[in-house]
Amino acid sequence: MNAPLPDVPEVRVVGLPQLTQGFDLVDRLDLPMHLKVHGPLEPVDGERLAALCEAVNLCGRGGAGFPFARKLRAVAKATVRRGVRPVVVVNGSEGEPACRKDTVLLNRAPHLVLDGALLAAEALGARTLVVAVTRNSTEVSVRAALAERGLSDRRGQRLRARVVRTPERMVSGEASAVIRAAGGGPALPPGRRVRAAESGVGGAPTLLSNTETFAQLAVAARIGPRRYAHTGLDTEPGTVLLTLSGAVARPMVVEVPTGVPLRYVLQLAGAPAEPQGVLTGGYHGNWIGAAAVHDAVVSRASLAAVGGALGAGAILPLGHETCPLGESLRVAQWLAAETAGQCGPCRLGLPAAAGGLSDLLNGGGPAALEALREVTQAVKGRGACKHPDGSARFFASTLGAFTDDLAAHVLGDGCGRPVTGVLPLPAPGYQDLEESVPSGERLAVDWTLCQGHGLCADLVPELIRMGPDGYPALADASVPVHLRPRAQRAVRRCPALALRLEQAYEERPALPAPSRKALGSGRG
Repeated sequence: MNAPLPDVPEVRVVGLPQLTQGFDLVDRLDLPMHLKVHGPLEPVDGERLAALCEAVNLCGRGGAGFPFARKLRAVAKATVRRGVRPVVVVNGSEGEPACRKDTVLLNRAPHLVLDGALLAAEALGARTLVVAVTRNSTEVSVRAALAERGLSDRRGQRLRARVVRTPERMVSGEASAVIRAAGGGPALPPGRRVRAAESGVGGAPTLLSNTETFAQLAVAARIGPRRYAHTGLDTEPGTVLLTLSGAVARPMVVEVPTGVPLRYVLQLAGAPAEPQGVLTGGYHGNWIGAAAVHDAVVSRASLAAVGGALGAGAILPLGHETCPLGESLRVAQWLAAETAGQCGPCRLGLPAAAGGLSDLLNGGGPAALEALREVTQAVKGRGACKHPDGSARFFASTLGAFTDDLAAHVLGDGCGRPVTGVLPLPAPGYQDLEESVPSGERLAVDWTLCQGHGLCADLVPELIRMGPDGYPALADASVPVHLRPRAQRAVRRCPALALRLEQAYEERPALPAPSRKALGSGRG
């Protein structure tokens, strides 16, 4: 199986570098080297900055693609109306295992990101800057960059700047989770949707955007809209940072102008010439087939036109040597474990969907497929944050992209290919225990003792459900820390003493339902 991606993978560039300028000279651009490479940056007033963003069609690079000028103006209006100083937040909370572009920027070019953030703060009259990060190396780099500029969180400074560390989790990068963490709370979505431009950190109007977005803003402000538009497409000018992993010879982050053929970028990383499929936009994105890869170019509109998504810039090709549904099951189980545990569609629906996909692969037939489609549909549009919707999109795309393999598993004995684990996932125990993060333990059943009482499924329905054979079906994923007390209670209360918690040293496929039933000793 593939190892997790390093914090800072290899970085390549197609054409002339903009965001990665100077990377060929040093590993990290400190302030003197940054100024030598990029030059100084003059302040810009709020309306001129918004006009610049509109001229280059600058949109958020964190996944949603929201126009940055609209964010800027919304925060400015709320600031004037309420008479409250706004806050600027750099969202460098990159918890998806397949994404590294923001980590690369904050580790290697932190001052380019700070340039954009400080430009926005000056234009809005903000007095607080927050940078949210997920990794040790990134925190060290950003703290050093702030110190190099003489910025800190001490009282009396014209601008107070601080770093907030968030857990390396999928939901930690959600905007509302970052704002909650910046305010001193847990890095979890609050369960209700509030516009950050109106009320964000500490209740103040908040401009929050992705790391790459602020770096692009700094580039555009330096070189101007005309020169910026000389690179890439007319409709989506500039460059894009992509993280390439999966079935590639060299996982990398690449800076590429919009409009470059996607197949060329994949070749650069050593992907198969005719991939079985390519996951675009990461684990909340969409699969596209080889024909779509041939037609697509790197742009939000082009990828959407072929059924893909640019999202947060993660691109993951899949070779023909592995089972695509088995690979997707590994991701589905990780997505289920990433739930914040705050709403039913996420807390119950995602484990049920992952379990449904497992049943499908283990001989559940058409009934398992229909049940999976029903639970996936039930999750959509009902969550307190974007995680359920993004995960449901991944499930639906998986079922639609690999129809031949789906038929082989539903109607026959499977596709006959192993699961090689080519899609990157965190290693068990990859971080310290924090609220609602994977614990590094998983539930296991001694099938020689299990009698199918079902008490465990009542206590932790997020992780255990009763299968069609009358025996418990377990999520093949690490137990989230927030569910660990209930998992321990289920172990203690098992009448047959068949349930246990064990260390998740490696990923193991779930036993098919007939095997579990055959090992059971009958129910009392």
